[in-house]
Amino acid sequence: MFETIHWDGDAVVLIDQRYLPGKEDYLVCKSADAVAEAIKDMVVRGAPAIGVTAALGIALGLKQAGAQDIESLSESMESLSTLMAGTRPTAVNLFWAIERMKERFDDLASESADHVDNLDNIIRGMEAEAVAIQKEDIEINRRMGAHGAELVPDGARILTHCNAGALATAGYGTALGVMYAAKAAGKKIEVFADETRPFLQGARLTAWELAKNDVPVTLITDNMAGYFMAKGEIDMVILGSDRIAGNGDVCNKIGTYSVAVLAKEHGIPFYAVAPTSTFDLSISSGQEIPIEERSPDEVTHVHGVRLAPEGVTVRNPAFDVTPARLVTAIVCENGVAKAPFAESLSRLAKSERAA
Repeated sequence: MFETIHWDGDAVVLIDQRYLPGKEDYLVCKSADAVAEAIKDMVVRGAPAIGVTAALGIALGLKQAGAQDIESLSESMESLSTLMAGTRPTAVNLFWAIERMKERFDDLASESADHVDNLDNIIRGMEAEAVAIQKEDIEINRRMGAHGAELVPDGARILTHCNAGALATAGYGTALGVMYAAKAAGKKIEVFADETRPFLQGARLTAWELAKNDVPVTLITDNMAGYFMAKGEIDMVILGSDRIAGNGDVCNKIGTYSVAVLAKEHGIPFYAVAPTSTFDLSISSGQEIPIEERSPDEVTHVHGVRLAPEGVTVRNPAFDVTPARLVTAIVCENGVAKAPFAESLSRLAKSERAA
C-alpha cells in the first residue's frame, strides 16, 4: 500500500490525485491555508481522507500561530476550524474531525495555566490528536474490510463507483478495503470500476489503485452498468459514502443513485461501506444533506480540452442521495447495518466493538 497522507511535523504531504495515474506526485503543504486549498482543489478527496487532512491542517496551523497566551491560541483554533469547515460542504467526516479537534483543544486548554510552556503542551497535544485520527482511520478501515469481506462470495464480480480505496482514506480504504480483505481471505474476485464522470475518479484512481494491488479490474463507462447487470456479469455493488443519514439514506458521488436503481431492478445487492464518523444521525433523511456543486469546467473539459460548445448551460452536482429502500446493507467498523436502519445505525454508532 502507498501513503496517501503524510505528516512530517512541519508540513502535510499529500499524494496529488489530480495527476494520477499519469504522474505519482506529492504536494507539500507548509501552511494551514495550503492544506485548505488542497482540499478545495481535490488534491486530496474522499470523506475520511478529507477529515484526516483537515485535522493535520489544524495541528499545523496551531504550530505556526505564534500565540503568546491561551486566548490568542483559542482564537487561532477557531479561525482554523472555520477555514477547514469552508472547504467541502458534503463530506461529514470533515466536520467530525474538526469537532474532535475542538473538543481535544478545550480539554487541553482547561488543564493548562496561561503561560508559554503549557501552550507548547497544548500544541503538542493537538498534533498527537491529529496523528491519532490518521492512525485510527487505517485501523477502522481494516475492521470494515473484515466485516465486508464476509458478504463477498468466492468468485464475485463487483461493481464499484468512484474511488473508496486507500486514496480516499488515510490508508487501505473503505469499499476497496472490503475487496482487499476478500482477496486476502483467498477469495477470487473481479472488479468493474466505472469511470465516474465528470472527475473520472474510477478511471484515474480506482483502476490505478486496484491494478497496483493486483486486484483484477475492468474499466467501464458509467452508462455501461445496466448492460453488464442485464447480462448477468455483475453480482454485487460495493461503494463508499460521504454522509449517511439517520434513516439509512446514502450520500455518495454523483451517479450512485442511478447504480442503486439499476441494482434493484436486477436483484443485485447494493452495499455502502463507511466508518461511523460518516454517519450523521442528527439528520432524519438524505434530503437534509447539502450537495456541493462544482465548476462547470469539470463537465465541459477533460484535461483542459473543451468537449462542449461555448456558452452551454452546465449543472455539476458532485453528489447524490440513494434512498435507504435501495440499500441492502451498510458496513462500518462495528459491523453490518440492515433495515430498519434507524435502529441498526444507532446501535452500531454507539458500539465499541464489532457487532
